Amino acid sequence: MFRKTALFAASAAAMTFTGWAAQAGDPAAGEAQWRQCRSCHMITAPDGEVIQRGGRVGPNLHGVIGQRAGSVDGFRYSEELAAAGNSGLVWDEASFVAYVEDPTGFIRQQSGNDRARSPMNFQMRSGAEDMYAYLATFSN
Repeated sequence: MFRKTALFAASAAAMTFTGWAAQAGDPAAGEAQWRQCRSCHMITAPDGEVIQRGGRVGPNLHGVIGQRAGSVDGFRYSEELAAAGNSGLVWDEASFVAYVEDPTGFIRQQSGNDRARSPMNFQMRSGAEDMYAYLATFSN
């Protein structure tokens, strides 16, 4: 309980200073949902600290919020996601939530290609705002 309370307090302070105070999600609820993401993703700080263990199929999610889409060094993205990032797509709350709720639909909309597919086949049915708020605690 202490860890979740401390996490929430830290994230609330971080959001106030970074301008993310208007987000709708609950970081503690997002942390509780991490099990849905860990088979493909991890959260590892730049100094190597492992915050959340996970797979390496998907990119490291440390610092993803506010980052240009398709830009984690050393990760191979789909052509369409990389192009969207190169065109200015940044993971803000609206884009992140839309992507995790329907990755292929999001990529098709962004690219204008009705045959485009996202390599992420998981769809988050609920709690996308909470996951956003949780990941925002590990972003500048």
